[in-house]
Amino acid sequence: MLQLRRNVFEAWVVCKSSNCVNNIQIMSDSQTARSAAAVLIPVYRDEQGELRLILIRRSQHGIHGGQLAFPGGKHDRGDATLLATALREAQEEIGLCPDDVTILESLPWVDTMTSKFRLYPFLASIRLPIAWIPYADEVAEVIDARLADLAHPDHHGEKMMELPHWPGPRRIPFLLVGDSVLWGATYRILRPLLPRILSGEWEI
Repeated sequence: MLQLRRNVFEAWVVCKSSNCVNNIQIMSDSQTARSAAAVLIPVYRDEQGELRLILIRRSQHGIHGGQLAFPGGKHDRGDATLLATALREAQEEIGLCPDDVTILESLPWVDTMTSKFRLYPFLASIRLPIAWIPYADEVAEVIDARLADLAHPDHHGEKMMELPHWPGPRRIPFLLVGDSVLWGATYRILRPLLPRILSGEWEI
């Protein structure tokens, strides 16, 4: 099964490094200004006491089309704070009511590799809604993943990858979530968090 999943990544990386997709923004070295965005990292315990994480799969259009991500988006002028951005976006994208969210910690920002965003992550304990309401224009799927599975070493790997705006190939870490690949800024936020959450650093 692991080899099958790695084959999924092989096919994905070939597509990403060629012209078969148009959702990679090519940036010159002079394009260094970054826009602020905020994401929510929603975690909860299921009825069996297992820790779980909510992810989304982006719809196919857009610069991050088809990728796995946390709910979130660009900071709007009407948002009083970056936390307000994360809460608003989570409600708009998956129907998560802010009243069902308890913020556990504001985490260090992370820059994206394929776009000019600086992500500000907020770890949150949530109360599950009766049903998720994904905003179809932006969210193709809501993914409910067990944290213990995400932390398993067999689901983590690295791959040489090259994108058009990079000066050369880079070794990119990734995480297999089912038959999908999670990488980039989302991976760099999640990877160091997994052992901390599972060790009980925060009460969830």
